[in-house]
Amino acid sequence: MTWIGLLQGFGILLIVSNANVGAESTSVDVPFPPARPTVFNQGAICSQGHGRPRYPDSFFPRSGLGHFKRRGKAINRLEFWYAWCCGLQGEDREAGILCCARQAWKQALSQFCIEEYGTMTAHYECCRKYGDQRWSCFDSELSNPDYIATPGYIAPAMPYEPGFIFDPHVC
Repeated sequence: MTWIGLLQGFGILLIVSNANVGAESTSVDVPFPPARPTVFNQGAICSQGHGRPRYPDSFFPRSGLGHFKRRGKAINRLEFWYAWCCGLQGEDREAGILCCARQAWKQALSQFCIEEYGTMTAHYECCRKYGDQRWSCFDSELSNPDYIATPGYIAPAMPYEPGFIFDPHVC
């Protein structure tokens, strides 16, 4: 179906085709935000990472849906950094992994907010908050708080995600 209109006073002919409007966007969903790492979900963060969705560029249409693309990028980044954290070794390995995962979570979401503010669109609600209010906001209304894998899903290999700095002295 096509709509044709003439904007009065400007002499501009506008032709809009809605034949495919929404066709791709209905199939794109990026559950967001990720839950804050805790002692209760830490095991799944490490053991089920290969079964949680990733969002390569091919997942999205070529144009539009920038907010979903930024969310997907944040998830990809976080999952990469979680895998790094889960590989930590040492005397108090479990506490180190949890500390690392919490830092990765905050850094990934901070980077997400920086990218959100780099656009001219409405920004994600939690990014408009500061300090503990921001982290509490991100840790509410979660789609997968326990980091459970998606049955039958195997995450594709994703590119290296630079930028994570783990400070074991912050724990």
